[in-house]
Amino acid sequence: MLSYRHAFHAGNFADLLKHFTQIEILNYLKKKDKPFDYIDTHAGAGIYKLNAEMAKKNKEYLNGIGHFFKDTNAIDEIVPLLEQIDICQQENAQGEDLLYPGSPVIANQLLRRQDKAWLHELHTTDINILESHFARKRNVYVRKQDGFQGLLGLLPCASRRAFVLIDPPYEIKDDYDKVVDVVEKAHRKMANTIFAIWYPVVDRERIERIEAGLKQSGLRSIYQFELGIKADTDQKGMTSAGMIVINPPWTLYGKMQKLLPELAKVVSQDGQLHYKCEEWVGE
Repeated sequence: MLSYRHAFHAGNFADLLKHFTQIEILNYLKKKDKPFDYIDTHAGAGIYKLNAEMAKKNKEYLNGIGHFFKDTNAIDEIVPLLEQIDICQQENAQGEDLLYPGSPVIANQLLRRQDKAWLHELHTTDINILESHFARKRNVYVRKQDGFQGLLGLLPCASRRAFVLIDPPYEIKDDYDKVVDVVEKAHRKMANTIFAIWYPVVDRERIERIEAGLKQSGLRSIYQFELGIKADTDQKGMTSAGMIVINPPWTLYGKMQKLLPELAKVVSQDGQLHYKCEEWVGE
């Protein structure tokens, strides 16, 4: 059941969107001196070797962060990604491996001393990598625990400010419904929490089910940001990926309006632009 390994997909177009969203939210929370809690429900290994066998199998990173490794002009054209690329370059400052930082490592680079990170992972191999990477970090807590349960146990947090990144592999179809259920419960515990939910488009109907569930939940301030490489299809494989953000920073929507069409040009595999930037529910 726990067969998913993000190492096969690290650094792809979906990661560009997910981690841009993460960075924007973390930076927004840091504008106030008051501490906050970062909660990662499905943390993975934390960092990935793009020149290792798993990443090399499908080379998905080539249509993601790979564009910015090989083309300096691409960096200049998509200015909003500069910080994300800089974090990646910092992780590659030493050593021969080509590394891509996942959400835990990105968070660790951006968190301040007063902030806390809670990282959840169940995969037996990935949890060991994650624990070794953060063994000496006093404000980073790694838990071998179901992330959905962990989230509900952490809220309300002492800081009264939280950012939750929900990034399940969706290996189990029930995960699509579970996301809605868990967010509703977590929101009741601490309503000002920022939730960022990643999703893959392998079956558009499942995403529409999440949308319907969240709209019926009574939650406010819900936005969708999506990036695709080709039109939806009945064939196997992910055509798009997106982020559903609840209680987003007020600056995020405007930045996505500028970023997504430019990024869609870079990653498109059929010559068309596939992206969404929509308000599902207002404040």
